[in-house]
Amino acid sequence: MADTVAEVMTYHPAAVEADQPVCAAAALMRDHDTGAVIVNENGRIQGIITDRDIAVRVVAAEKSPQTPVREACSPYVEAIDPDTTIDQAVRIMRSHAVRRLPVLEDGRAVGIVSLGDLALERDPHSALADISAAEGNQ
Repeated sequence: MADTVAEVMTYHPAAVEADQPVCAAAALMRDHDTGAVIVNENGRIQGIITDRDIAVRVVAAEKSPQTPVREACSPYVEAIDPDTTIDQAVRIMRSHAVRRLPVLEDGRAVGIVSLGDLALERDPHSALADISAAEGNQ
């Protein structure tokens, strides 16, 4: 069983610059089969944008797909380092009600760990683990 998030995280997460349009973030989500993309400014993490952010803050607000990512992303992000224990990551997700945690080294995203990653590790027979392990539906 894994002890740290480095053992279960997704390395090299998809990332977009904050001044790019949300359609670029959506294309990355499609191409990487993910629901979240790291938002960078000059290579350093500035936030995270999710498929829900795009649906609520862009589509439902009737904004253009050319809207800059910085206007749609969640700018405050809880983040952890690769040596964070699985238990610590679970506590952080619970206390901040988040489903994903960027994994940083020197302010740069080196990975991302999701609720699904942790479910696969801790309870591989759970419904969440089953869903997380399933192939994407592109």
